[in-house]
Amino acid sequence: MNINDEIYSRTYGIYGDGLNTLFKSHVAVIGLGGVGGALALALARAGVGEMTLVDGDSVSESNLNRQAIAYRSCLGRNKAEVCAEKIHDINPEIRVHVYGEFLNLNKLLDASIPLNGVHYMADAIDDVPAKLDLIEYCLQHNIPIISSMGAGNKCNPCGFRVADISKTKVDPLARVIRQGLRKRGINHLKVVYSEEEPRTPFALNDGNVAVCNSTKSRVPSSSPFVPSAAGLLMGSEIVKDLMT
Repeated sequence: MNINDEIYSRTYGIYGDGLNTLFKSHVAVIGLGGVGGALALALARAGVGEMTLVDGDSVSESNLNRQAIAYRSCLGRNKAEVCAEKIHDINPEIRVHVYGEFLNLNKLLDASIPLNGVHYMADAIDDVPAKLDLIEYCLQHNIPIISSMGAGNKCNPCGFRVADISKTKVDPLARVIRQGLRKRGINHLKVVYSEEEPRTPFALNDGNVAVCNSTKSRVPSSSPFVPSAAGLLMGSEIVKDLMT
């Protein structure tokens, strides 16, 4: 990767020689759904030279409405593998480590998913216990981390903010993570969260007519515009921190 490569001709005008720092940086993206997929591709376009991708899920039809790596040609394939292909289609010189599995505490502790040498961690995990374990692991090992909070049941891509988790409000997932971290003695964490009030999802009744659910849906609704906005904001924050 070279600062004179045509792919970076427009980016250089924004970051200047800071691109050389990105070329040497290693970022891990854990979770490659609506938030993490958009984030990973944006980091590749920005010039991050090495990436670790972790996700055990496969691309499904329900992902097509919002996930940057989801296409009909990819249905049924592992998201980490698909994302790696998209990254190499952007720039084949990016070094990509692919782990097509879900992260858990044991894999962190036995290094079956190695994170040594990672300069920045992007947490886009939906599973709360795994999210808490990853955050605690990174803080214990001095790996800078930014975590995404809830992007479901929201429609305003402009509602996202970057803040310490102690300053978050409205976001239900942020509340759960904040409480879980406090039990582990952790009070501070950089997050991307939305101040938009979550909507009550519509659902199809037996007559295929949209009705408003009276109870919370088990599966959050998702806008085509919101998760990627969270991922792009995370990416911009990571790049800013790496070049600071």
